[in-house]
Amino acid sequence: MTNDKCTNKINTIIKAYSEEGAIETAAKILQDGGLVAFPTETVYGLGGNALNPEASAKIYAAKGRPSDNPLIVHIADTSAVYELAEDVSEKAVYLMEAFWPGPLTIIFNKKEVVPYETTGGLSTVAIRMPSHDAALKMIRESGLYIAAPSANLSGRPSPTLAEHVIEDLNGRIDMILDGGPVGIGIESTIVDMSTETPTILRPGYITKNMLENIIGHVEIDKALTCPDPSIRPKAPGMKYTHYAPKGSLAIVEDLNTPLASQAVIDKINNLVREKTAEGFKVAVLTTKDNSEKYKCDNILLLGEKAEGTTVASHLYAKLRECDALGIDFIYSESFNRDELGGAIMNRLLKAAGHCVITV
Repeated sequence: MTNDKCTNKINTIIKAYSEEGAIETAAKILQDGGLVAFPTETVYGLGGNALNPEASAKIYAAKGRPSDNPLIVHIADTSAVYELAEDVSEKAVYLMEAFWPGPLTIIFNKKEVVPYETTGGLSTVAIRMPSHDAALKMIRESGLYIAAPSANLSGRPSPTLAEHVIEDLNGRIDMILDGGPVGIGIESTIVDMSTETPTILRPGYITKNMLENIIGHVEIDKALTCPDPSIRPKAPGMKYTHYAPKGSLAIVEDLNTPLASQAVIDKINNLVREKTAEGFKVAVLTTKDNSEKYKCDNILLLGEKAEGTTVASHLYAKLRECDALGIDFIYSESFNRDELGGAIMNRLLKAAGHCVITV
């Protein structure tokens, strides 16, 4: 594997996960301490042996990821939780039974077997069981627990296609398992079960209401809902800029409605006209509902407003498309901040560096 600067590039193996021998090859690389990018139902992950400090260090180096940003440990059987975690509560068991395999990460107090290099120096460990067939087969074949953040360079939009992984990490990691487009398109929900009150540290497809239907009251980390920068998020990774395109992204929002009002549409059209006149290349992120209302050469459709799953699955790919088109300024509609819309807005706000224009 390369050094922490990744200057001496390696030849990255790229195989379709359904290809004969691909899973076995990936498993052998992981057993030998290497790194494999693989599909999950959320985004592509960059995997290494979670119990090998050197493998975790390679993940941080390949991504350029801050070392205090914990890695999520991926497992293929719930029995693994009891080998990795202390104090597995009854409520945590209910969540595992309800949502695993699936897009939910649960935080527990860790056992000594989990190295601090994997947990970002924390005494807790984040665990999830992905539902993608390739991920489960690879984990089982390797016989390991797999530490895996998203398979992108730190700060870039998360990868929802193998091509996105190739763009960011080709030559920096050992192998990429190509599973085609992922389903959900945004990272898993993270809920902290290591404290007395279950707390959402990162919103995702599994919503607050869904969690509360299983275990009762769940709080949301105040840093996710309060714009005050003095409030530090409980999840260290949430303090960093994520998902950002190369161009300048701003969200245009009408505080009176989560929908794109006429005032939002007029404001975006004015901004497009101004920046275009200045010689910049501009794009608009919108939904099928409003696409014909904008006057811009680059209108990128995220899906349908009423179908949040379509927006989530297209968001990162459209941000990367902006880079491919050489877009200088990007203007996006806002989304309802409840439930899945809240997870979409969380990603958009971080991609925009919390640049919001209100009308």
